[in-house]
Amino acid sequence: MELRTEALRLLRLADPAAKAQAVRERFAALPAADPALDLPEPAGLPGRPERPRLVQPKDVPTRSPFTREGRAALLHAIAHIEFNAINLALDACWRFPGFPAAFYADWFRVAAEEALHFTLLRGHLRTLGADYGDFDAHDGLWLMTARTAHDPVARLALVPRTLEARGLDATPPLQAKLARAGDARAVEILDVILRDEIGHVEIGNRWYRYACERAGLDPEALYPTLVERYAAPRLRPPYNEAARRAAGFSQAEIDWLTRS
Repeated sequence: MELRTEALRLLRLADPAAKAQAVRERFAALPAADPALDLPEPAGLPGRPERPRLVQPKDVPTRSPFTREGRAALLHAIAHIEFNAINLALDACWRFPGFPAAFYADWFRVAAEEALHFTLLRGHLRTLGADYGDFDAHDGLWLMTARTAHDPVARLALVPRTLEARGLDATPPLQAKLARAGDARAVEILDVILRDEIGHVEIGNRWYRYACERAGLDPEALYPTLVERYAAPRLRPPYNEAARRAAGFSQAEIDWLTRS
């Protein structure tokens, strides 16, 4: 099956474990992409389970890693981010025609790595007596994905290199808390996630710059405009500048971020 058609099929799967397994299996035998294919959007995207219940971000309670239930809730929140990240990578694969074939292969690879992250987190969550769907969650990642569905430049600017890049900053402090709570396995899983997410954000940066260059746009000058136009969240320090540099952010972009 053609890669982009397959990405759309997988995006429609609702069962998280089945979706994660299927994405990883298909990545092992990746088909070719047809960049010219114009796929109609089906109803009901993305496929996802009835639980977790989705609420406003302000209604998701604060989670402490220093109790078993609090740590389970915290890891559930991260698993939810990774499940959404599978969906947004698959969505980038099928939605935007006209990119080089490498664009679609890159995003399918991201989906497969996010599927691994989700699988690792869900497995650890179950050792704490919980499972994915047991806690409320919010839909912030997918809302921005939907908001930018008509504009690949905005999608690349505001999902991988804004919302996902927040994980580069948040992960080391979170690892420190989990280490103090005695959860060495969670720290190990977050090591894997941080390593891979640097690569995912780099993919977002690289294709954002490609899309801007193709359209005759200045990527650094355009970015603040897109943040305002789409009401992207304002990022707050501390920033993991080393990880951001490794992910392809320029010093000028990091300077803008720290001044904002």
